[in-house]
Amino acid sequence: MLHTTLPLRHEGIDRPKPGTGIKITFRDANGDNLRTVEANEGDDILSIAHEYDIDLEGACEGSIACSTCHVILEEDAYYQLDEPGDDENDMLDLAFGLTDTCVASEMADGSSRLGCQVKVMREIDGLVVQLPSATRNMYVDGAKPGH
Repeated sequence: MLHTTLPLRHEGIDRPKPGTGIKITFRDANGDNLRTVEANEGDDILSIAHEYDIDLEGACEGSIACSTCHVILEEDAYYQLDEPGDDENDMLDLAFGLTDTCVASEMADGSSRLGCQVKVMREIDGLVVQLPSATRNMYVDGAKPGH
C-alpha cells in the first residue's frame, strides 16, 4: 500500500496575541532553555521554530524528505499526539540521536519526532521541545532556514 503525505508550506505563522497562545519551551541539547514562545493550535513545531528564530533546520521544508527537524518531546506530550505515520518513521530512522526514551539533563523521558509533523494542540500547552545535539544535514553550504 502506498502512503502519501502532502508537503507542508512553511510561509511563516501568525503569532498569537500575547497571553493567548499555547506555550512551548525550546531547549538545547544540554537541556538549557533557549526560549519560551506562544503558538496557535494547529501550527507545527518547525514553523514555530522558524518564526521565533530557533535553530531548527528543516532542510526539506516539511515534505518529510529529511530528518533535520528532529526534536525530542516529553513522553507525556508524545503520547497525546497522533502516532507518527510511515513516512515520518522512515525519516526518523535516519535522524541523529534518535531515541524512544531519552534522558537528557532536565528532560524527563522523551521520544523523537519530526518537528514538521507535530501539530500544536491545547492539550500540550507547556510543551518542552528539546533539540538534538546534531542533525544529519543535507545542506552542506551553511545555508540557514528561512521563513
